[in-house]
Amino acid sequence: MTTVERTIKVLCRARWHLWPRWVARATMLWAVLYALFGLACALSGTSLFHNGGDSGASALDWAVVAVGALAALISGAVEQYGLRPALRVLLWVVCALAGVTAFSLLMDVITLMLGQGVDGRASAANKALAAVGAVLLAATARSDRLPADTGARAPSAAPRLVQLTSCAGTLAFVPYAAMKLVWASGGTFAGITGEEMLAISERNGASGIFLTLESWGLDPTALLAMLGVFLLWGLVRPWGQVFPRWTLFLRGRRVPRWLPLTPALLGAATLAPYGVAGVGYLTLATAGAVTMRRGDFHSSGDALLVSWIGMIAFAIYGIALTIAARSYWLRTRPARRTSINAE
Repeated sequence: MTTVERTIKVLCRARWHLWPRWVARATMLWAVLYALFGLACALSGTSLFHNGGDSGASALDWAVVAVGALAALISGAVEQYGLRPALRVLLWVVCALAGVTAFSLLMDVITLMLGQGVDGRASAANKALAAVGAVLLAATARSDRLPADTGARAPSAAPRLVQLTSCAGTLAFVPYAAMKLVWASGGTFAGITGEEMLAISERNGASGIFLTLESWGLDPTALLAMLGVFLLWGLVRPWGQVFPRWTLFLRGRRVPRWLPLTPALLGAATLAPYGVAGVGYLTLATAGAVTMRRGDFHSSGDALLVSWIGMIAFAIYGIALTIAARSYWLRTRPARRTSINAE
């Protein structure tokens, strides 16, 4: 190892050890901004949880103010007194609240990717800020757990059981993608034709990109499902940890952990609870305990069939993505070294 390489290594390790104080300050800054954002929305009557602006929904904005204020107090205490056990528990509690607030952020991201507008700009901004806060709060809660000396692990595959769950997550999307492609190609499924589905999408405000892809026989949501499957297998196979040859200057280098884990955690936190809750509701609807609205379909039975296909795909894939993300997290953790070899 050259002198320059040793110097860079020492500087990087010194910066790593300063990270706990930095992340606590960043969390406190976010908390203050988040509380001010909630306060501004509450005073202006802008609803952050419902796109209607009614007083009942706007009153919930004060919950955002409370979460931001509580996070600011806790992170300030961490900065002043260090990460005490009680403060760690409070950090995780507020982190969970922020995570719940950020729920369905993935749906907003998908609609924006397809060129469509979100239900409410303030609501979407609230979810994005809450997601950032959840990451910062979790980092602060773990900021005292630093490895003494670390090295990169060799790329490895996930255990066989984890890969089997990935197979299940992949197969769960097959009926969903097939249904979407039938409509995109002009076919009929669940009593509704491709032309009717295209008209429904246009009436519901689908973007030009969405409608153009549909006219070409390509359903955007089916394409996103394919990307989701690609992400899933990248989390469980060794090639998901190294940049491929076609990335030119990056080929052969390690993929930063945050690059696949960010969309994986966002997708898992959204699709798993959304799909599981949806399956529970559809079970009650199938049993006749609740009424299934037909929506844009010709009958409640058709709506129920399509919903089953979608919710099963989201539930199984979301659970598989959660398991795969955890495996990737554990397999890519820096390895502790028992000794430092002279080079």
